[in-house]
Amino acid sequence: MNRSSIRGVILSITLLFSIALILIPSYAEEIRVKSIALDETTVMELTNDSDVDINTFRIWLGSDFSFKSFKTEKGWVGEKTPQGVIIFTSSEPIKPGESVKFGVKTDKSISGINWKALDKQDKQVSTGKSIASSMQNVKGSSGNIDTSISSESAFRIVPEKPNIGSTIRVTGDKFGALQMFDVYIDSKKIGSFETNKEGHFMTTMKIPENQNADRADFKIVNKNGEEKKISLRIGQIENRVIESEIIPLTIQGIPKIIHRGDFLEIFGTGNPNSVVKMEINGPNGELIRTITAEINSKGNWEVEPLLVPLDRPFGEYTGILSDGRNSKTISWTIESNKKIVITPITLKFDKGQTMRFNGTALPNESIELILEDPLGKEITSDIIQVDKSGIVSFEFPTTQNTMEGTYTLIATQKKYKEFIYAGIGQLPSIPVNLKFDKLNYKAGETAVITISGKASEVISLLIIDPSDKPKEDAISIKLQPDGQGTHTVDLKGYSSGVYTAVISKGSAQSSEIFTVGLQTGSGEIDINTTKVDYLPGDSVLILGDTASNSLLTVSMIDPDGNEIKTRDTFSNKNGKISEGSFRIPSDAKPGTWIIKAKSGSNFDNVEINVLGVIQEGMVVVVEDGQTIPGFGKTINIHVYGGSQTVEIKIVAQDGEIIEELSFPASKSGEINQPWIVPQNIESGVYTVKVSDAFNSAETTYEIK
Repeated sequence: MNRSSIRGVILSITLLFSIALILIPSYAEEIRVKSIALDETTVMELTNDSDVDINTFRIWLGSDFSFKSFKTEKGWVGEKTPQGVIIFTSSEPIKPGESVKFGVKTDKSISGINWKALDKQDKQVSTGKSIASSMQNVKGSSGNIDTSISSESAFRIVPEKPNIGSTIRVTGDKFGALQMFDVYIDSKKIGSFETNKEGHFMTTMKIPENQNADRADFKIVNKNGEEKKISLRIGQIENRVIESEIIPLTIQGIPKIIHRGDFLEIFGTGNPNSVVKMEINGPNGELIRTITAEINSKGNWEVEPLLVPLDRPFGEYTGILSDGRNSKTISWTIESNKKIVITPITLKFDKGQTMRFNGTALPNESIELILEDPLGKEITSDIIQVDKSGIVSFEFPTTQNTMEGTYTLIATQKKYKEFIYAGIGQLPSIPVNLKFDKLNYKAGETAVITISGKASEVISLLIIDPSDKPKEDAISIKLQPDGQGTHTVDLKGYSSGVYTAVISKGSAQSSEIFTVGLQTGSGEIDINTTKVDYLPGDSVLILGDTASNSLLTVSMIDPDGNEIKTRDTFSNKNGKISEGSFRIPSDAKPGTWIIKAKSGSNFDNVEINVLGVIQEGMVVVVEDGQTIPGFGKTINIHVYGGSQTVEIKIVAQDGEIIEELSFPASKSGEINQPWIVPQNIESGVYTVKVSDAFNSAETTYEIK
């Protein structure tokens, strides 16, 4: 289990149920959730009737129940926490008026699922409980269902004297069963709800801020235009007097030692409803810049993320901070001991722009660059040979369909590693990351974990054992004011095997593998690659066999004998080797390359052919992929010679388009994209067609 597999590659997932299901609604403020239930399987549909985007949806059960599995729609990622909560997140939110479905399976039939919807700042928009009913308990028919509003229909508003902008509860009885109704104030619709099988409903809504303070008609209206109304007086906005509160002046996010190119998120507290101002003086006492920020009513302030310029002079800096009531002085030092200094040309890129990163690294050494999207999925990578100047540049073209959020460029050169952040469509934020002081430990040793994130935030750490079960309960760790932290793990009592450490903060998480008690040189090694011929930029999957739980060192060597990349890895409990972190450099020299695996005195080599520049035009190759538990078989689509945005179509023999995709080609013109084969697809020969603005290509693939 590696870092990318923890986070997962979520593509198009279709929830198909071939059985009759009963819709039972639940209600909460401006959010509608329907439960579709049969036995232990439930499908929940969230409809956003609020005026804000929904980015996160959390669900949980009572203490006597647990989730066994779940599925999401395309673009959403699910994470099950140790506490049994499933957190669904997406960088493409549910906008007002849109809906999304989630499928879950529980260990036994349930009476309801608790849920909470949050916006992109993780602020609660609404919460509630979705009540499901057994099919046998509901008398359904294909005949007419009562949708009328009768003389017996009645509803009320709580409180009976609402104010402008306030939240109200609307509840009623004896309306049409299992039907949708709208709520109006005079002619203005403020929300919708659905009744249960008895014709009862209870929901919460909000009086609009632009509503007049006057008597108004509250109406319940069905799809036929029938209505039931009551008349109430709406009062003025309540004036709430907030007592003055003494909040200390603080600043966080500036560590004692800073390097050129560092990414900073600066925030703190101060006098509510005022302005904080900081004057920054350089090593010679000169005023470098002034930073200001508004302090909200709760006493919190923050400034937009900052990059330390690459030409910022080294030395000690001083900041004088004031909120108009108090002041304080802080200091920090800019040093030069960073080996890799790479920054984006801007912190925020627009969709359609090319992301560009420039900087320096160790001269005359190769450097590996991996770009991950906001979900932690690797979208492109390269190995670049840095010349004597030490200058490094990297770019990635985006399209209008590129996901918004924080992107992470991971730069690795020899033993040095740096994380560089940039945003698409928004400013970036600092995610959580961790690394161990080594890969393998002896039983009884102490592992040291270095953690990075936002200053002073509290993160959760969970250790997963070789059987994929939590080794112990998750623990909370508070990071230092500079966003750094360390934690030690006593490995006494840890059995031999492969472990995973997972750190998380909200929906963001990162993971790292470490091993205990693995040995070198305990068996013969046999390795192979999945193909013989490679093009520049191709990824290389190395598979093989050796003794179980063995440590290995894998190296990639070019035709001149230069070691391009070396990685420590291991075999699993069945002795299987699987290493997919190698990639042919985009400027690779054509010829015979060698992949070498070594463990103690045992080793094995495999030769691969790296071809020269590919022929003019586009080439598409389709190969068998892995089978992903819970999702099924995948195929790997490889495109070479692409330019800008490449459109991909999977077409059936009768001409039906099964899937349409689009991705930006890398600098080398390559796309490597897995595709999940729909479980209900018919066997047969399918055509994979690719095209860009200049060329096109196609190939066929038989699905059995």
